[in-house]
Amino acid sequence: MRIVIVEDHLMFREVLRKVCVEDLKHVVVAEAADGAKAVDLVTKHSPDLVLLDLHLPNLDGFSIIEALRKTAARDLHILVLSSHCDEYTVFRAERLRVQGFVDKNTNTVATLKAAITAVADGQAWFSEAFLRVKKARLRDPQSFDKLLTERERIVLALIGEPMTDIEIAERLTIASETVEKHRFNILRKLGLESTAELARYAREHGFTLAARKGAGGALLP
Repeated sequence: MRIVIVEDHLMFREVLRKVCVEDLKHVVVAEAADGAKAVDLVTKHSPDLVLLDLHLPNLDGFSIIEALRKTAARDLHILVLSSHCDEYTVFRAERLRVQGFVDKNTNTVATLKAAITAVADGQAWFSEAFLRVKKARLRDPQSFDKLLTERERIVLALIGEPMTDIEIAERLTIASETVEKHRFNILRKLGLESTAELARYAREHGFTLAARKGAGGALLP
């Protein structure tokens, strides 16, 4: 397998390279420490597999996946590596149809090897944490994906930063009155009573990770 590694932490990138080359006998054709460079390298080298951290400088992993789905070969396999395995992260990974998800907090190097091998063989591989979060959300009739529209999820992520209505309006190029209406609807749908509760909900469910600096176009409609 020809592999591109996208990871901003040098030490972990070295671990990934060793696992791929020395342990699994694959070929690492390129490495990237930031999102913008990653898209160029994958386009240039046309790998079989991308090992992708989600939270990167300049362009986040979800934006990278969106870009690669438009430009890269359809048979490109993507294995996500992340220390965040919350509801919104899992939801976004599902929607982008990645082939696997390794949880950096709970998975071992041995598990990482198994995940790379499975995805390289065309199989799906998702951590127990990922599957547990997904199952809980699917069972919950009040989960955010069943209650909120796409635009409302975007606004909720920005509220969690926290950003004011004016700042959100500028970010999304809409009127502040429209943001206020979205905020009211989100409160009503989630059964919350204040902006402080909204911000806490956003943090606890992983929405603020989508709004951080470097998220690129992932939040834009």
